[in-house]
Amino acid sequence: MLVKDKVIVVTGGANGIGRALCQRFARDGARMVVVADCDPAAKSVAREVGGFAVIADVGVESDVARVVSTAVGSFGRLDLFCSNAGISVRGSLETTTDAEWQRIWQVNLMAHVYAARAVLPVMLAAGDGYLLQTASAAGLLTQIGGAPYAVTKHAAVAFAEWLSITYGDRGIKVSCLCPQGVRTQLLQGAPSETHALLDGTAIDPSAVADAVIAGLADERFLILPHPEVAEYVRRKASDHDRWIRGMRRLQQRYKIEP
Repeated sequence: MLVKDKVIVVTGGANGIGRALCQRFARDGARMVVVADCDPAAKSVAREVGGFAVIADVGVESDVARVVSTAVGSFGRLDLFCSNAGISVRGSLETTTDAEWQRIWQVNLMAHVYAARAVLPVMLAAGDGYLLQTASAAGLLTQIGGAPYAVTKHAAVAFAEWLSITYGDRGIKVSCLCPQGVRTQLLQGAPSETHALLDGTAIDPSAVADAVIAGLADERFLILPHPEVAEYVRRKASDHDRWIRGMRRLQQRYKIEP
């Protein structure tokens, strides 16, 4: 898929990877970029890219449905939906509350489910459409220390796989974006040990956007802005026990608490 002349929705579009995607899509000639976010900064991003802002909480299904209906009602179609919004929570397994688990579950997984429910009827009727699901390398490899983030990102990868298997023969294309460290507010707010682990390989959001453009053009399922992640996944698959022992050593080396 080339984004030129396409109508595109980007959730979490006010900051970080989402903002970079909006900027790149606009630069590559998208007909319209709909910037969806609960952060009012979505309006300034929309002005910057000549797009359209919708203030919405993707953890609420009616908000996601409103984003889709607004895009389709205003621009007549919806070619690419980027379920990009994501959050993390601080705290150990013992201190993370049920409410925090539920909130991250809503944003990191259920927002993808809500988007698919709302947009698939439109895309299936058109016989064409593309879903870009932002997960994380943590959804392929597990994040040391952050159980809610790792678990919800694994679920996001699994849902993207299911969507591709289920709807791929009906004209729906699916890509799953799995970056490692990215210089965003999410990484800035992470514990210092996580910074130590990821800072050396962290990339700018614009580099993620470049990888997305290439991945969409090739219609690849896995989009890996950090190419080394593919090798890590191969190692994990070839000897799971060895991989777990290695992750334990990494946890000890960086003194990351559960």
